[in-house]
Amino acid sequence: MFKNYMTIALRNMLRHKGFTFINIFGLAIGMAAFLVIMLFVGYELSFDSIHKKNIYRLDEVQQFEGMVAPQNVALSMYPMISALQNDYPEVVNATHINANEKVPLVYGEQKVYIPKIFWADSSFLQMFDFELLSGERMIALKEPNSIVLTEESAGKLFGKENPLGKTLISYGRDTLNFKVTGILKNIGKNSHLQFDGLRSFSTIHNEDMMKNWGGNWLVSYLQLAENTNVAALEKKFPDFLAKYMSEDNRKSYKLFLQPLKEVHAGSVDITHDYHNFQKFDGKYTYIFSILALLVLTIASINFVNLSTAQSAGRAKEVGIRKSVGAYRFQIARQFIGESVLLTLVALLLAIIIVEISLPFVRNLSERELYLPLFSQPLTILALLGVAIIVGVLSGIYPAVFLSTFEPSKVLKGSIQGVAGKATLRNFLVVGQFAAAIILIIGTVLATQQLRYMQNRQTGFNRQQVITIPMSRIANQKYETLKEELLRNPAVTGVTGSNQRLGNNLHQTGVKFQGNGPLRELATSQVVVDFDYLSFYNIQLAEGRNFSRDYAADNGKSYIINETMARELLKDTPDASFASLVGKPFAFGWEDSLGTIIGVAKDFNFNSLHHKIETLTMNVRKDWGYSEMSVRIEASRSQEAIQHISGVWNRMVPDLFFEYTFLDEHFGKLYQSDKQVSLVMSILAGLAILIACLGLFGLAAFTAQKRTREIGIRKVLGASTFHITTLLSKDFLKLVFIAFIIASPVAWWAMSSWLEDFAYRIDMNLWVFVIAGVVALLIALGTVSFQSIKAALANPIKSLRNE
Repeated sequence: MFKNYMTIALRNMLRHKGFTFINIFGLAIGMAAFLVIMLFVGYELSFDSIHKKNIYRLDEVQQFEGMVAPQNVALSMYPMISALQNDYPEVVNATHINANEKVPLVYGEQKVYIPKIFWADSSFLQMFDFELLSGERMIALKEPNSIVLTEESAGKLFGKENPLGKTLISYGRDTLNFKVTGILKNIGKNSHLQFDGLRSFSTIHNEDMMKNWGGNWLVSYLQLAENTNVAALEKKFPDFLAKYMSEDNRKSYKLFLQPLKEVHAGSVDITHDYHNFQKFDGKYTYIFSILALLVLTIASINFVNLSTAQSAGRAKEVGIRKSVGAYRFQIARQFIGESVLLTLVALLLAIIIVEISLPFVRNLSERELYLPLFSQPLTILALLGVAIIVGVLSGIYPAVFLSTFEPSKVLKGSIQGVAGKATLRNFLVVGQFAAAIILIIGTVLATQQLRYMQNRQTGFNRQQVITIPMSRIANQKYETLKEELLRNPAVTGVTGSNQRLGNNLHQTGVKFQGNGPLRELATSQVVVDFDYLSFYNIQLAEGRNFSRDYAADNGKSYIINETMARELLKDTPDASFASLVGKPFAFGWEDSLGTIIGVAKDFNFNSLHHKIETLTMNVRKDWGYSEMSVRIEASRSQEAIQHISGVWNRMVPDLFFEYTFLDEHFGKLYQSDKQVSLVMSILAGLAILIACLGLFGLAAFTAQKRTREIGIRKVLGASTFHITTLLSKDFLKLVFIAFIIASPVAWWAMSSWLEDFAYRIDMNLWVFVIAGVVALLIALGTVSFQSIKAALANPIKSLRNE
C-alpha cells in the first residue's frame, strides 16, 4: 500500500510540475527563512547559558538634581558587595569587575598587547562557570599580583611553554609584576562578559576604596541562595542604603537586581553598560521569531490554497478509490502523506538554501551562526519534526476536504458542488497579503527611522575624524605629538578629550552659585583640550570659547550646554543664557569655585535613542586625555594615516598605533537598528515572493478551470483586455481587503516601536498608500501573466478540447 501511495504521489507531482514547483519552492523559502531566524534566536537565547548558579547583576537607578530623567546604570560602588554579604544571608557570594583595555604584558623578550583584562575578585571564578583548564579555581585570584590568562593570550606570550608560575610584567600607570596562576578556555562568543585575562582585585585594593560610598566605577554580581525571593530582597535595599550613606546622597540612588540570563538582551534601557558584548534588544528576538513564523505560515498557506484548488482535478481519483472500498481515513492518510513528502523535499532544499546564505547572514548579524546537522544529531530530528508538523498541518484541510467527495456525484461528472466554494482560499490569500503589506510598511518606516538617525544634524562635525587611544606615556608627549601631526597638510586638526562622543559620558557632581543659595547638581562631563569646540565645530549660544590666553581656563573655566543652562535657570525662566556667563561654578569636590565662560548649543553627544542630557566641559591639562581626535583630509586619507602612524611609532614606540573612525563608532550605535531594518526588508521580500507564488498558482488554476468560459467569450467578441480584467479583478479585490486590514495593524505596531526613540520620524499616510499600491501592482503583474496567457489562447482549440 505504501508503495502504491508513493507511486501515485510521484506521478501526481510530475503531472503537475508547475504546481509542484510552486509548492516545494515556496515551502523551501519559508522554511529556510524560519531556520535562519531560529538559528539567530537560538544564539541570542544561549547567552550566558553555561553559568548554572543563581547570579544577578547589581544595577542602580540614579536621579540627581540636574538630570533630565532617572537613569539606569550598570555600575555600582566598591564597598557594596561586602556589605550586602554581611547584612543579607540571601547573598551567598559576590564579585565585582573593572576592565583595562589594550594592556601591555611582557614575558622575557615577548611583548603583547592584551585586548581586555578584568580586575576580578577571587570569587569571580567561584561564581562563574568559565572553564578553567589549569590552576585552582578557588584560589587562582586570591593572592595579590595573580593573573589568569585565556588560552589565546597565553599562546601569544608563552607559545607552547607551560605558563603556570611564570612572571609577567604589566606596564600602565604603574609597573606591576603578575604570577600566572591559571589558564582559561577561550571565552565563548555567547557570553556577555568578554575578556582575555583576569587580574586579582586584591592587587589594587586599599581601605580608602572600602569607604568610597558614592563612587560608581565597577560592575557587581551577586550569587543568591536558591529560591530567594528577589522582589522581597530588593525591598530591603532602601534600608541598606540608609545604613551606609548620608541622607543627601542616598536619595539619589535606588538598587535593583538583573538576572544574569537577562543582562545581554534585557539591558536596552541601561546606560554605562561597558561590559555587555553584542548587547541586543531582546524584544527583537521575539519579533524576529514572529516574523519568521509568519513567513513559514504564508508558505504553508500556499500549500493549502493550491491543494484545495487542485481538488476538482483529483475528484475522479477519489471517487474511484471510494467506490472500490477505500475509507475516508485511508484517503485522508494518502493526501497527508503526499503533503509530508512535499515538505520533506522542501526541507532538503531549504537546508541547501540555508547553507548557501549563512556566510551572508553571519556577516550581517556579526554572530557565529552554523547549522549543526552532523555535530548535533538532535538537530536533524528537530528539523524532520518541524517538516512533518508543517506537512501534517498544511495537509489536514485538503485531506479532509478531498475525503468528503461523494463517489456517485464525482463519477457522474457533477463536481461543481463537490469542489466547494473558495471562501477559505480567499480568506487565506487575504491573510497572506495582509502580512506581506504589514512587513512592507514596517520595512519602509524602519528604514526611514534609521536614515533619520544617521543623517540628522547632531550639532557637531564628526566627518573624517579618527580617534587614537592615549596612555600615560602618550599624554606626557601630547603637545609635541600634536605639533608633529599638524606639520602635514593632510592633517587639519588635533584635539584631546577624556571621553569619546557617542558613548555614555561619565557623570560628576557640580556646584553652581547663582543669585540664590548654592546648588549641587549632577551632569555629564568631559575634559577637553582648548580647541575641542572649534575642532568639532560645536557652536556657542553665549559667551566665549576656551583660550590659552586666560590662565584660569586651565582648570577654573567651564562651558555648559543649553540643557544644563535651562536647568540652572529653571527657577528664573525669564533670565537669558547670557546671565549665566561669569557665574561661579565648579566640580562638587572642589573648595574654590571657577566660572562659567560660555554656553554651547545643544548637540547629541550620544545616540539618538537618548535625549540630550546636561553637559559640562572643562580644560584640565594635568589630568591627561583618554584619546586623541585627529581630523584628516578626505582626499588624502591614506597619506594622513601613514603620517600619523609614522609620528606615533617614532615618538611612542612602546605603544601600538591603533585608530578608529568616529563615523564608524557612531554607526555601531545603530547596528541593531540596521540589522532589524535589513531583516525586515528580507522577510518582507520573501513574504511577497511566496504570496505571489501562491497567487500565480491560483491564477493558473482559475484560468485552467475557466478555459471553456474564456473560449466562448472570445468567440462572442470579448477582447483580451476584457478577459484579463475578468480574471484579475477578484484577486485584486482580495489584495485591497488585505490592505484595509493591514494598515491599522501596521500603524499600531510601528507607533509602539518608534516610542523607543527619543528622536523619531512622523508616520506619513503616503507610506501606507505606497505599500498598498505596490502590493496591488505586484499582485496585478502576477495574475495578469496567467490572465493574458489564457486570453491569448486559441478559443477553437479550448472549445474542441472541452
